[in-house]
Amino acid sequence: MRITVTGSIATDHLMSFPGRFRDLLLPDRLDHVSLSFLTDRLEIRQGGVAANIATGLARLGLRPVLVGAAGQDFAEYAARLEGAGVDTGSVLISENLHTARFLCTTDADHNQVAARYAGAMTEARKISLAAVARRVGVPDLLVVAPNDPAAMLRHTAECRVLGIPFVADPSQQLARLDREETRRLVVGARHLFTNASEAALLLERTGWTRDEVLSRVGAWVTTHGADGAELARRDEPTEHVPAVPTPDAVDPTGVGDALRSGFLAAVARGLPLTTALRLGCAMATLVLESAGTQEYQIVPTDLRSRLLDAYGPSEAAALEPMLAELPRLPEYTG
Repeated sequence: MRITVTGSIATDHLMSFPGRFRDLLLPDRLDHVSLSFLTDRLEIRQGGVAANIATGLARLGLRPVLVGAAGQDFAEYAARLEGAGVDTGSVLISENLHTARFLCTTDADHNQVAARYAGAMTEARKISLAAVARRVGVPDLLVVAPNDPAAMLRHTAECRVLGIPFVADPSQQLARLDREETRRLVVGARHLFTNASEAALLLERTGWTRDEVLSRVGAWVTTHGADGAELARRDEPTEHVPAVPTPDAVDPTGVGDALRSGFLAAVARGLPLTTALRLGCAMATLVLESAGTQEYQIVPTDLRSRLLDAYGPSEAAALEPMLAELPRLPEYTG
């Protein structure tokens, strides 16, 4: 299966706060919040939702096409993505703006305060999927991940016109979308991704009930952090997949992107959706154990062992042919 991933390309500035945000918030001063605190770690990493998902797909043996907008400072990042197996030939390079920035501080409870600078991402609305299809062929599946909102709406509309099955992953951009726009991003999606809070916001934005959303999508995956994820489909019982446990959690940034990579890579190989979500949860744990969103490594024997311990021999066996084909990539050098 050929997968194209549209969405943000960014540089991440990740900081750690050794205290707890909740201890800094005074209940009687919430209408005038002005916080300043000292962080004890700064990691500057290459990220962005689309680039993270594409990297995960490449590490799981696919050759995804990355579609998004970046700045003149993207050359080194592009070279590393290409070396990992990601096709960057359809990335639009802005003449005036820097690649987007993501600034995030994580506290001792893994709560996060984050800000995003759009930068070159605002030019993603200029990208034509028809032009991408002429360059590399029509994809079998296209991911509409968080991006410039106008770009997300354009790409979704183009998928319908071109007959391309698509994945809806509105995530943090739900806050920027009105009712009609949210509905346009969701209707007809083969797969819909949200976390638990985004799921509630999506229902509020669309004005639909959960069942009404399920009547308009193929499957809805909702993530619940340490409690795993659930898979919901119309007229079928909701299936819960527990997270793959770890005592070595480091940073939750990019965990959801890795889950999507694992899920979609398994779907690309025709595996059942529940099995695909279990691989996604295992991928999420790999990222949770690393600082940054793309610095993790996939060791097939380790991944096989995690799947066996978390889900039992039948699920490990179902994924065995896929794990046996995983590429051996060089260590991350970014």
